Amino acid sequence: MADNRPVLRVKGLGKTFILHQQGGLALEVIHALSFDLHPGEVLALAGPSGLGKSSILKMITGNYLCSAGSILVQDPETGEEVDVTRAAPRRILALRRRVLGHVSQFLRVIPRVPTIDIVAEPLAAFDIAPAEAKDLAATILARLNLPESLWSLPPATFSGGEKQRVNIARGLVAPYPVLLLDEPTASLDAANQAVVEELIAEKREGGVAVLGIFHDPAQRARIASRVIDLGAHAGKPVERIGGVLNHDAGLRPSHA
Repeated sequence: MADNRPVLRVKGLGKTFILHQQGGLALEVIHALSFDLHPGEVLALAGPSGLGKSSILKMITGNYLCSAGSILVQDPETGEEVDVTRAAPRRILALRRRVLGHVSQFLRVIPRVPTIDIVAEPLAAFDIAPAEAKDLAATILARLNLPESLWSLPPATFSGGEKQRVNIARGLVAPYPVLLLDEPTASLDAANQAVVEELIAEKREGGVAVLGIFHDPAQRARIASRVIDLGAHAGKPVERIGGVLNHDAGLRPSHA
């Protein structure tokens, strides 16, 4: 019988930003958010801009501190649940390498590194040989209609849509059990949006758990198996805070 335990459990999550340039105003953007994410489902975070959707993904990867609650990620290698809000940086790094795939809105460009190597790099964490990794990278780049003439070039001078396709290829090429997608098709034309939707559907059918942000309601309806409206969990500005803060808007340093 397939194991359908949640691969991600978010419990009572809250996030408050401290606006130091406005006298220490505390702005609560997320309040008491809880959900489970299971293998083979696509859960979409919905709601207007400014409700903290991208911040939720960053807290799950450990790049943002959270102000309340817990984020429990199932590690398939050890069988244990790791609380990202309390884990050591080394443990979070291990989750990023082998458990949590993340497609952000922007590609972190690495100077002088060919595109195909940027896409293939995550596969090293899964003990995939370099030659096979390049083949897999080439396959997904071809599916995303990135011309082969660009594969040997660094993506620094690529267009926004080309960079986004490189970013998507890098995030989807590896067999992560959990995928976090932050508006993955925002810079793409209709044809390439359709390709990305196909890739996401294939991941879902393969048992991958997907948590995503899709602003186009029609696309969200096509992709998502479940939707959480964050309007019910929106925070609000609270009193100004002086002295030592118990929680801040600081970032957890990225170790990836």
